[in-house]
Amino acid sequence: MMKKIIFLCVIALVTGCATSAPRWDSSQFGRDAQQAPSRLIPIALPEDTSPANDLGGFERRASSRPGLYGADEITREDLSAGGRLTGYDDDAFGYDEHSAALPRAVATPSLPPVKVAILLPLSGDSADLGQAMLQAAQLALFDINYRSFELIPRDTNGTPEGARAAAEAAIESGAELILGPLFAHSVRAVKPVASRHNINVIAFSTDWTLAGQGTYIMGFLPFAQVQRVASYSAAQGYENIAILTPNNDYGNAVVAAYNSIAYRVGLRRANVVRFSPDSSDLSDVVRQFSQYDRRVNALHDRKAALERQVEQNPGDDAARRELRDLGRRDTWGDPPFDAVLMPVGGEQARSVASLLSYYDLGPKVMKRLGTGLWDDPGLATEPALEGAWFAAPAPDQRRDFERRYIDLYGLRPPRLSTLAYDATALAAVLARNGFRTQDAPDFSHRALTNPNGYAGIDGIFRFRPDGLVERGLAVLEYRDARISVVEPAPTTFQQLGY
Repeated sequence: MMKKIIFLCVIALVTGCATSAPRWDSSQFGRDAQQAPSRLIPIALPEDTSPANDLGGFERRASSRPGLYGADEITREDLSAGGRLTGYDDDAFGYDEHSAALPRAVATPSLPPVKVAILLPLSGDSADLGQAMLQAAQLALFDINYRSFELIPRDTNGTPEGARAAAEAAIESGAELILGPLFAHSVRAVKPVASRHNINVIAFSTDWTLAGQGTYIMGFLPFAQVQRVASYSAAQGYENIAILTPNNDYGNAVVAAYNSIAYRVGLRRANVVRFSPDSSDLSDVVRQFSQYDRRVNALHDRKAALERQVEQNPGDDAARRELRDLGRRDTWGDPPFDAVLMPVGGEQARSVASLLSYYDLGPKVMKRLGTGLWDDPGLATEPALEGAWFAAPAPDQRRDFERRYIDLYGLRPPRLSTLAYDATALAAVLARNGFRTQDAPDFSHRALTNPNGYAGIDGIFRFRPDGLVERGLAVLEYRDARISVVEPAPTTFQQLGY
């Protein structure tokens, strides 16, 4: 059988994750939102200290100079010499006070200066990603229109040593908040440096174990993703869900998150099958998970019974029709589960889904469920994932950002670039709000954990008191080789209830 030969050759690529996970239980934090989240960049904000003009009709006009903030204009020498970026000035962007397309804001005093550092791998193996995230942060600077906001970029070189030195240099330059770094080992190196100076860190990592003690993890975490897709699946009648997962900390966190929500939304406790993250061939694992041999034997038994029935009663047309139908099948009987939750991404997701189809559990027989690892348009083209559901920020919310990024820089932004954009915009909003209420930027724990949250490119988000990010997510589906929204993301945390 050719398809068996093909699928037995499938190689699963494995992704690793961080160390042990805290329990994700929203109820223990009990912070009710009182109003809608603060909008970070609905339109460019006027430099106005009056709350009445917070969202005044000041419209951003795109720069006529694509590449103005191009990566080639920020050199390693600039960074080592203390380079910084500020909100755009009117002349550089061709501001015309008489232009009908750009109404003038009310003339008010400029806000005082504030300095925020952003630590990224601007050189080394991940330089392309780091430069793209820096460019996204620069785009946020343009949109926020806060001229005296100084963003201090520092290169981590993608190493713990580089991150530590970058943090020390940024603090020496006067940074009052640190955005980044990106990698878990870099965040681990920066934490004690920031702590000594009583400076908070908004890290782009997904290592949830690093949260707390002044560090806030902004990366896309699996906990809420699992709870969101599990709740939606239960509402659609999928009660018996199994989990096929790598035996690592990410997989274990997904299992814990699922079990924490299952009883509350009417799901059975999951049957969990784990496999080694180092396995290069998952055929045997998926075969056992799918109960393929049992269903093959059930087919043989059923066909034998029908053959005896026809032999005893040659006129039994119903038995003959069923026998003909079974001749076109590989297995018989109900699938062992309604759906399977697969916390894997990339080629490994393709591999597992294809093996499930090979063992007679195609996407129309067993629904595929995933995590934010599936927020990848490339996976939408995989036939074995057709109709799959996962939870992630709604893609339509970032389309305008992607279009403008492409217009400016000529390249499509990597998925993580929105983290840098939203973090930069958040820092500017917190600084503005602080100057209005206490004559100083407010990057305190109280401000960062505002229960009302914030609305950015990736939807609404807020930081829990333990430093982990909580997001309002959409339920998405792979449909006809595209990612489609099947249930919109909530627009306030008052709507969010897992």
